[in-house]
Amino acid sequence: MTIRVLLADDQALLRSAFRVLVDSEPDMEVVGEASDGAEAVRLAKEERADVVLMDIRMPGTDGLAATRMISADPSLAGVRVVILTTFEVDDYVVQSLRAGASGFLGKGSEPEELLNAIRVAAGGEALLSPAATKGLIARFLAQGGSGDAEPDPARTERLAALTGREREVLVQVAGGHSNDEIAERLEVSPLTVKTHVNRAMAKLGARDRAQLVVIAYESGLVRPRVE
Repeated sequence: MTIRVLLADDQALLRSAFRVLVDSEPDMEVVGEASDGAEAVRLAKEERADVVLMDIRMPGTDGLAATRMISADPSLAGVRVVILTTFEVDDYVVQSLRAGASGFLGKGSEPEELLNAIRVAAGGEALLSPAATKGLIARFLAQGGSGDAEPDPARTERLAALTGREREVLVQVAGGHSNDEIAERLEVSPLTVKTHVNRAMAKLGARDRAQLVVIAYESGLVRPRVE
């Protein structure tokens, strides 16, 4: 299957560079370009995009608002948003993940990282860019945009639906570990890990792994590291 990619960035030069890169891959094609968030939402519907590479800072409807719109639209449930940001240490990143983005990637990432992020997002196992795993998401959530210091009671209550093993796996997911790494740590098969991840997502109402990470921190299951 060919991954249908939508580019949303107000800089035409960057869109052109991303188009050349994406279109050079046999399993991907750029199906549209948007210069603002409203256009991105419209094109996501019209072009049946699988993955939207979304800039945050755009005129009019910004990438954050557009991500919320896509996440809230049932007809776009299969669309995955990967946020592109100039600075990976950015408060907007946390808000984007909470709004429903599947992950984020720095614009300075290597071409292979960008292509891999598209494939991972399209596969439904979106996480974070290689440069932003491990403790980085914890620092974002500690700074957090909303300033919430206490765990979200609603999130905490929903954790009660998880089995002990699902909680264990969720802690590992929040640490930025892949299914293979989790399988090795817990001495189970990667398929078993994937099953637990999928069940946790269903029980917690998470679109993907990135939202599982957010839930793990907001619920207090995992605490941000103090560096």
